[in-house]
Amino acid sequence: MKKQAQELFRLGCTALERAGAHPAMAQAAARHLVQAESQGLPTHGMSRVPFYCTMLRNGRADGTAHPAMVSDRAAACLIDNRDGLPYVSVEWAVGEVIQRARRNGIAFAGIRNSSHVGVLGIHLLAVAEAGIVGFAFTNSPAAIPAWGGKKALFGTNPVAAAFPRRNADPIVIDLALTTVVRGRIMMAMRKGERIPEGWALDRHGKPTTDPKEAIEHGSLFPIGGAKGAMLGLMFELICASLTGAAIGPEADSFFAEQGNKPRIGQAFIAIDPAALAGSEKFAERVETVVSTMLSDPEVRLPGARRFAAERASKAGIEVPDDLLAQIEKLCST
Repeated sequence: MKKQAQELFRLGCTALERAGAHPAMAQAAARHLVQAESQGLPTHGMSRVPFYCTMLRNGRADGTAHPAMVSDRAAACLIDNRDGLPYVSVEWAVGEVIQRARRNGIAFAGIRNSSHVGVLGIHLLAVAEAGIVGFAFTNSPAAIPAWGGKKALFGTNPVAAAFPRRNADPIVIDLALTTVVRGRIMMAMRKGERIPEGWALDRHGKPTTDPKEAIEHGSLFPIGGAKGAMLGLMFELICASLTGAAIGPEADSFFAEQGNKPRIGQAFIAIDPAALAGSEKFAERVETVVSTMLSDPEVRLPGARRFAAERASKAGIEVPDDLLAQIEKLCST
């Protein structure tokens, strides 16, 4: 069924507040989920409303939490999310790196005691709109083994970057470090299907085509093999060591109904082009790269499909009827 963004926002807010989130937390989370849905990312859109409601009701997220800044020094700051849904903290962190990059040329904002943070690329849109380059990192519950290891250690550890353009949508690069998202393996398990080799590893650290073994006992295969595992280590250290957050094995799976508060970390970096080659030169160089890329008719710019979907969503966003029914039920319980 098609719904307008405002109606989905209202449903998301109501459901999250009923589950225990205070209004600002519910609104920040719902705003992000609706935008993800509008960009054609349903796995990170309204389907996350029941997921977050479960986290709130089961005590895995604190709906009464308000973030606090615990370290503040010139171009860097650290925000304690205090175990809430992290969207208020992320909006705060993004605002901080924009302001601090304008003053200092570069800025870093870390978040600790955090949780599932949605689509990193969406969080960076405000940075790009300010004419600033942005990077975002998060760690997550263990999913990838250290290279040569058997046990999951690093999370899927997504990373995103946003580069502003002159009179055009920004370039947004957004990816996780696994060959395939866990959701596709879970779907294969529900359907009783095998998965391709190269997606996952078994409990012994060997490639497996059994989705049940991968989900229940194994781990996910990193992109690029050893290189992807090294990136996982890099982002784990950025997100956990610099912020004091939990590492992957210390955080129970997001998808477990019962478990601990994840207490993972995020990091946001902003770089003002005006502090380097200058905004005009930066814009000219970006457009040179873009025009060179697009001279090949098979090339599509990163993020272009999302922006096209978002513009098309003005006519309404298609959401499965069973999901809408589930959210509406959460709004009344």
